[in-house]
Amino acid sequence: MDYTLILFIILAAVAVASAAGLLVSRNTVYAALFLVLNFATVAVFYLLLGAPFIALAQVTIYAGAIMVLFLFVIMLLGADKLPKAKGLPWQRPLAIVLAAVLLVEAGFLLFQRLQLTANLASPEASINTTEALQSLAKTLFSQYLLPFEVTSVLLLVAMIGVIVLTKKEKGEQEA
Repeated sequence: MDYTLILFIILAAVAVASAAGLLVSRNTVYAALFLVLNFATVAVFYLLLGAPFIALAQVTIYAGAIMVLFLFVIMLLGADKLPKAKGLPWQRPLAIVLAAVLLVEAGFLLFQRLQLTANLASPEASINTTEALQSLAKTLFSQYLLPFEVTSVLLLVAMIGVIVLTKKEKGEQEA
């Protein structure tokens, strides 16, 4: 048995367990930390596939910046103190039906793929990653500069909006 297959199986188990922990966790901070663990395992999957830049972007952007923003908003809003919302009566049966459909579809695709032997081509060693990264940076900061800046301004406005919404008025006390 190849070591990459063993590592893949272990990572797959961790990814599925962290996703399940995210879904069943009642504490929002723990749910966010389960999501960080899931992002980290996905980054290692990218490394196994020979895509180090995407793995690095996964860790820095999602597990780093976005999750810090999520945790900041959770802590700022005090989501643990919010009253629990009552679910609609049709949500649970619909979720169970959709989960069953997803499992049947995944099982069908898995058994269909067992008949096929897919060989992934390994990345060539002759690819210069420095030149590829420079090309990516030039494209990002020239052709896609406007969407990049709009996204950063949008995140800044969202953060300021959260601060304004949760700011206590003078004389108002915490309940």
